[in-house]
Amino acid sequence: MGMSYMVGYGAKYPKKLHHRASSLPSVAAHPGKIGCSQGFTGLYSGAANPNVHVGAVVGGPNQNDQFPDQRSDYEHSEPATYINAPLVGALAYLAHSSGQL
Repeated sequence: MGMSYMVGYGAKYPKKLHHRASSLPSVAAHPGKIGCSQGFTGLYSGAANPNVHVGAVVGGPNQNDQFPDQRSDYEHSEPATYINAPLVGALAYLAHSSGQL
């Protein structure tokens, strides 16, 4: 698909993560309180997330090698520690072994 599954990396990356903080407006744009039930407005919006969750790695493509980039498809569009941790671990090892850490 010619895309990165790491948010903010490359020209084409996921823009509609299933992530509450990423899909809600920032405090600067919306200084008022956003209640739990009010968060669904951002969740169901078709627009790209207002907060780019740079560095997050999403689940990736589905069984048909497609990535629809929809918040409702949480299995593929949600960043999670079990997805990010192995990548961070591998990068930390490489940085350490090359003397950068």
